[in-house]
Order: sequence, then C-alpha cells, then structure tokens
Amino acid sequence: MAFLSQILVPSSSSVKIFSVIAVIFLSHNVAAVTPATNKTTRAVCTFGDSIMDTGNNDYIISIAKSNFPPYGRDFVGGKPTGRFSNGKVASDFAVEIFGVKKILPAYLDLKLQLQDLLTGVCFASAGSVYDPLTAKLLSVLSLPDQLDLFKKYKSKITAAVGNERTATILSKSISFLSMGSNDFAINYFSTPLRSPHYDIPAYTDLMIDSASNFLQVQVEQLQTLPLFNLFRECHNLTLCSLC
Repeated sequence: MAFLSQILVPSSSSVKIFSVIAVIFLSHNVAAVTPATNKTTRAVCTFGDSIMDTGNNDYIISIAKSNFPPYGRDFVGGKPTGRFSNGKVASDFAVEIFGVKKILPAYLDLKLQLQDLLTGVCFASAGSVYDPLTAKLLSVLSLPDQLDLFKKYKSKITAAVGNERTATILSKSISFLSMGSNDFAINYFSTPLRSPHYDIPAYTDLMIDSASNFLQVQVEQLQTLPLFNLFRECHNLTLCSLC
C-alpha cells in the first residue's frame, strides 16, 4: 500500500484552498493498476465523509443520518442503506472500478463477514471532518476515530489469516480519503467557534496538519510494507499527484 495524493499543498502565506478536500489514493503498485481489469488489487478501504460513507453512521449516535427515503431508492433492494445517495457512493464506485467487488460495506455493519474484511471495508463517517471540534458538533467519527477502526480492522484480519497474508493483502490494497468541505460549511462559515480565532489560511493550515497526521499514522502502521520508505522523503502532503 502506498500513498498518492491529489492535493498539492501551498504554504500558509499563499493558501488558495477554498476547502481542503483530500482524495488520497494509496496503492501498492500504481503502474500496475488499470481500472476493472486490475488483478493486483486485493482490497479497497475508504476514509472520509458522506462522499465515502456506506453506512457507518447507522451504527453510531449522530445527527448525520440517511436511513430514510428517498435515500437508497435506486440501490439494490430500493431501501436506505446509510449512504447519502439514491444509490451508490464514491466508495462503491472505487471498489467496482478496481475489480474487487460490487459494493464496499461499512466496517460497523453488524452483518460483516470475514471475506468482506479481506477485500476491504469503509471507515468513513458522513459529516466527518479534519477539525475535531466540527466532529464533536455533529457527533460523527472523526479522522482519528476512523484510524482507530482501521487498527481494529488490521487486528481482525491478522487474527483470522495470520501476519503474512495480512501483509500481502495490505501491500496490494488501495485506499481513499475524501474530506474537508464540512469543516468550512458546518463550522467555519456557520458558527462563531473558529472564525474569530483563525483566518482562512490559518484554518486551512489546521486542516492540513490533521491530514498530514493521518498520512503519518498510516505510514507508521504500514511502514514494514513495500514502498513505504518513499514517504519518509515527503513533506507537507506534497506527494505524487494523479492529476
């Protein structure tokens, strides 16, 4: 598993980011990845907000819910699934594009099976953000919360299939992170909690620090896997870009 990012982060003096919406792409061997026909990708995991959440908020106490019509009307079965969509969300499209499976289940889904874990799950939470204060406002899974779930995920698959196979799965996995718009829409521009203390460049820097910490934690957890030494040379999220 390796990190690629669509973000090219400017310095705080030249921040032009309207909202830090990160889409961080992690792949063991990007050159080998071709949509739909790719055979090297074994698992897909996603982190983030409602763009990615496939139903985790159904299993937590939160005001951010989509478990009622018309959500899900075009999904298989025509019922709400916890996705903020009439059908699939980005997580589902990602896992289908990379030929792993048709939909990506939520990690907190009580019906989750071992095979679901082995081929990847979704850790995202609708309404989630980089700013921990915003996460508290909405009672959603913060980015650190999602990373904690990922640690539990690793432990579960290790217990089920052993260290060697777990390492193989993770080294051939792809992950995505999409997040950031809620910090501005729900917190910065809608409440007096942050705006009196941060101008937009400073608040963006706060979000960038959170995203950077996410990357660092992931690297620390997976640093024994192939290609991870690459990211010890990267700084301030100026990672290889897919754009």
